[in-house]
Amino acid sequence: MENLFQNQNAIYLIYLGIGVGVLLVFSAMSNLMSRGENSTEARSRRMKLVAAGQSTEERLAILRPPPRVGFLSKVPVFGSLPQDLRRAAISMRPETFLVLCLGLGSLIAISLLQFVAPVLAVVLGMAIGVFIPMFAVRLKISRQDKALLMQLPDALDMMSRALKVGHPLSTSIGTVARQMNDPIGTEFGIIHDQVSYGDDLPDAFHEFAERVDLEDAYYLAASIGIQHGTGGDLARVLEVLASVIRGRITMRRRIRAISSEGRASAYFLTCVPIAMYAFVNIATPSYYDGVREDPIFQPMMGAIVMLVILNGLILRKLVDFRI
Repeated sequence: MENLFQNQNAIYLIYLGIGVGVLLVFSAMSNLMSRGENSTEARSRRMKLVAAGQSTEERLAILRPPPRVGFLSKVPVFGSLPQDLRRAAISMRPETFLVLCLGLGSLIAISLLQFVAPVLAVVLGMAIGVFIPMFAVRLKISRQDKALLMQLPDALDMMSRALKVGHPLSTSIGTVARQMNDPIGTEFGIIHDQVSYGDDLPDAFHEFAERVDLEDAYYLAASIGIQHGTGGDLARVLEVLASVIRGRITMRRRIRAISSEGRASAYFLTCVPIAMYAFVNIATPSYYDGVREDPIFQPMMGAIVMLVILNGLILRKLVDFRI
């Protein structure tokens, strides 16, 4: 009995070590990929480069890297990795990111070797090692997009006021780039640098819309392109566009509040079967022992897992509204 308790304590310590190791690796990667700034530093990454004496060409090379070509662009999962890292404001080469993913996957695989077969440990380790960093990048992209969308109406109002008092459009763009925080500050700074470097204004705004990939940004690019070609009161156009974007944000929040009950139901119905299976295994480990060896046990479990996943996808589709 004493040996049994010692073995269980050793297993618990191994689990604890694996959990702490994964947490430390994930925290290290998050700190490595983050670009935190305090209140004493520049408002945006571009302003930091300007203060460091970087030229316009050097700033554009860092903040707006050209699209990469080669084998990486043909890989289904990592084809857009350079653009995703840039959208997430992560100053890291895609090759370095992949090496970190492989390192995390190797660490997880080595930790799993004591519990599962080597092939399964390698597959699970590499899958988790890729999923966790990619999920972190996607999460940061989502946060950047939401922050930029919230800042866009204020940036358009600032440009509109500058145009009304007689400033040229390039000066109003530069004002937004200097006075607003990231992410909108750096994005408008890139536009200002492109125009200063000789690019056409509509092309610069069109590239901005493609970089951020937001519907409202495409509206802004179309408005600038039409005004640049035909003329008109751009200040009024920007003012109306800012009002429309604020209205769309308000409508999104209202719809999200109305559909919150449906989302909660979707999460509950998806998680309950998983929670029940886990609870039964913890409370009564021998509950499924009598049927595990049955030939139809694994097919039935596979069908249940597929139905749970399908249920989650359908419920998410039902409560996912885009305005």
